[in-house]
Amino acid sequence: MTSKLLAALLGIGLLIAGAAPAEANTAQAAATPHSTTYTMYVTLYGALDNDPPGSADIAYPQIHSKAGGTGTYSNPVTFATSSSELAPGTRVYYSYLKKYFIMEDSCAACISDWKSGKRHIDMWAGNSTNSAILGCEDKLTRSGSVIVNPASNLTVDTTPIFNTSTHKCYSP
Repeated sequence: MTSKLLAALLGIGLLIAGAAPAEANTAQAAATPHSTTYTMYVTLYGALDNDPPGSADIAYPQIHSKAGGTGTYSNPVTFATSSSELAPGTRVYYSYLKKYFIMEDSCAACISDWKSGKRHIDMWAGNSTNSAILGCEDKLTRSGSVIVNPASNLTVDTTPIFNTSTHKCYSP
């Protein structure tokens, strides 16, 4: 076999071998979102400090008409941030709270922080107008690892962040 023929056959083989994996990778990418973990400043908000105050209204309804959710992948809790940081409908998983969240609301402090290069998301704590929720929000505020576009099978605790009946705060 001449070196030109061998090179041509190798080239054809590489083209054929390269075509199948590229198509498979494209299909796989469409089927599973790419997960990324960021360290973010994570705050919490509820009806008392929502905009407008006393409501569960949200800016970008995706699966909820009002802020809410249980924290599962199929029923994530609402969170707020800058729509420039994470698009409405983006799911995240916050391992500290063992819950999934979905971007459905806007957060003025998050927008300002994002413009300054700081990652900040604000998680829905509950639809309570009892002032005890504010202490709960403060207790759970911290910087932590947040998975953006997480797998759907991570450990979940559906205990409410703030129990509106007992006025008790979730303790991770």
